[in-house]
Amino acid sequence: MSIDVPQTPEQVYDFLDVIAHHERFTDHYLTDWRFSGPGCGIGSGATVTAALGGTRTDVSIEVVEAEAPRRIVERNVSAVGRRLAHGTYTIEPLPAGGSHVSFGYAWTRVPLADRLLAPAVRAAIRRANRTVMRRLAAELARHVAAAG
Repeated sequence: MSIDVPQTPEQVYDFLDVIAHHERFTDHYLTDWRFSGPGCGIGSGATVTAALGGTRTDVSIEVVEAEAPRRIVERNVSAVGRRLAHGTYTIEPLPAGGSHVSFGYAWTRVPLADRLLAPAVRAAIRRANRTVMRRLAAELARHVAAAG
């Protein structure tokens, strides 16, 4: 999933680097945010309740890589450690100004039930992440306007 926004890569990165900001654009399917570690950068994290496809599960999210102002990688652990995934935000400057922001999500380890339901689960994740990107653009605009 991706979206183009008028904010600079530095503005986008600075917003995404603060893990608490993620609640503002993902709370349509990630709820009950409990934060851990530093507020930003590698080691920042949260435990959330994910509601997708009629199921609810706790997910631990931790930033494991950060390369300002270009990339943030999060490790997601759920299903009592049986499910492991990585979410990657990539921020690229646009030729006319602004940024191209993309988010990729990939499973590293998956329980058998998830593998059997993979097409349905992937479709639910895609739908949720389309909404995430639209909401991210709106939250970025609000955040930069408030800071400016």
